[in-house]
Amino acid sequence: MLHYPKIPGSRNSPSGRCVAFEKYDGTNLHWDWDRDFGWHGFGTRRDDFNLDPAGVARFAEKHAHLRQCADVFRAAVADPVEEVFLQVAPYREFQSLKVFTEFLGPNSFAGLHKDDDPKELRLFDVWADGYGMIGPKRLVADFGHLPVLARVVYEGKLTGQFSEDVRRGKYGVSEGVVCKGGTGGSDVWMVKIKTYAYLGRLKQAFADHWEDFWE
Repeated sequence: MLHYPKIPGSRNSPSGRCVAFEKYDGTNLHWDWDRDFGWHGFGTRRDDFNLDPAGVARFAEKHAHLRQCADVFRAAVADPVEEVFLQVAPYREFQSLKVFTEFLGPNSFAGLHKDDDPKELRLFDVWADGYGMIGPKRLVADFGHLPVLARVVYEGKLTGQFSEDVRRGKYGVSEGVVCKGGTGGSDVWMVKIKTYAYLGRLKQAFADHWEDFWE
């Protein structure tokens, strides 16, 4: 099961209004919450584990480079996000929700992490069972007070000039941005734009395989 869709590049992007979030160079992880059981599951884009000692241990065996993520989640993400789920409409209407975060450290690159680096999680999407993805404006309104929310770098029309400005480093992002539009559910769309500086790092690190990590 693929928990998070592949985000297309900007070549055929819509021309509507969007919110552009910083795209962090890390590993996509999901965290599952239920109104009756609380936080109970987690994993990468392609797998699931119980969020209990046995499940965390199995996850660490399979993903040794990500083994710190559960501790970081409990320390910085779990309680403040659950508080939103319990107190803010429309989350009170949903039985099950899923939070998507990027796991990274200061020297993470192309999904690889330095073991000794301090790690963090950045929240970038919330999915509600029976509804779909929360729209970008709602995401910012409801979670923008949390320091773990991905940084908003732009809000406005998605234009060719904006894309080029991102690529040339105008917005101070390392990897790039993810532009999101729509109001929520099936209406949400996303495209990613990466910087020329990141492209250079990919070509240096991966030679002929750099396109595997590009848009």
